[in-house]
Amino acid sequence: MVVVDTHCHVSPYWYEPVETLLYQMNSNGVDKAVLIQMAQVHIFDNSYLIECLRRFPGRFSAVAVVDTASLDAPQRLEGWAKQGIEGIRLRSTLRSPGEDPLAIWRRAAELGIVVSSQGSVGDFASSEFEEVIKEFPSLNVIIEHLGHAGDDTAPYDSYRRVLELAKYPNTFMKVPGLGEISQRFVPFRQPFPFENVPPLIEMAMDAFGARRLMWGSDFPPVAGRREGYRNALRLPMEHVHFKSQEDKEWVFGKSATTLFRFGE
Repeated sequence: MVVVDTHCHVSPYWYEPVETLLYQMNSNGVDKAVLIQMAQVHIFDNSYLIECLRRFPGRFSAVAVVDTASLDAPQRLEGWAKQGIEGIRLRSTLRSPGEDPLAIWRRAAELGIVVSSQGSVGDFASSEFEEVIKEFPSLNVIIEHLGHAGDDTAPYDSYRRVLELAKYPNTFMKVPGLGEISQRFVPFRQPFPFENVPPLIEMAMDAFGARRLMWGSDFPPVAGRREGYRNALRLPMEHVHFKSQEDKEWVFGKSATTLFRFGE
């Protein structure tokens, strides 16, 4: 089974360099990974991600961040795409300056690259985000972090509205480790550290189907604040109810390879 991690951050100046990620991948049987540029710190130089693609051909794809407050953001995105970037990271609420508020979304669609979208569960559940999805039916949009469903509470009304976006075939969703959606036992328990794991991943399976879900570890925050890289992969594999082995293979690898080329 090919295993692909669709949500990793690397940098020589913050978090960890790519070599640390490669160690985790090689130690845990992860074949490929998507490098997601860090958005919160406003890094618009994606050259390190390009370097990683060239140094380790076939192992990585990359999703860039550009300064979307700049009028030339669409042109800058095109420049990165020519160097091998396969996606752009955009907040679900992001609108461009100038006459076309959807200019950066439009250029992504024209370039044929994906959008990895971050936002709150309320943002993803909004009619404004749905309008963007509808406006660009050829633009594949991946909702990060299970739509931040872990911030919602039962009966998960906001999350259910996010899942309604599955009716649009250009929407996808990233499945995280269980530490993003579950509370750990206090005091800590072994071997399974979580209590009352909500059925959020199973709900996404029912809505999107396995072929539009993809696992993402959130390396390296997963190691510093949650259950660690190995457990973020192992525990969903072992404890999430998949209807078939084929569904599991789609979520943990095959879905990602339909959207990202990894240099091929």
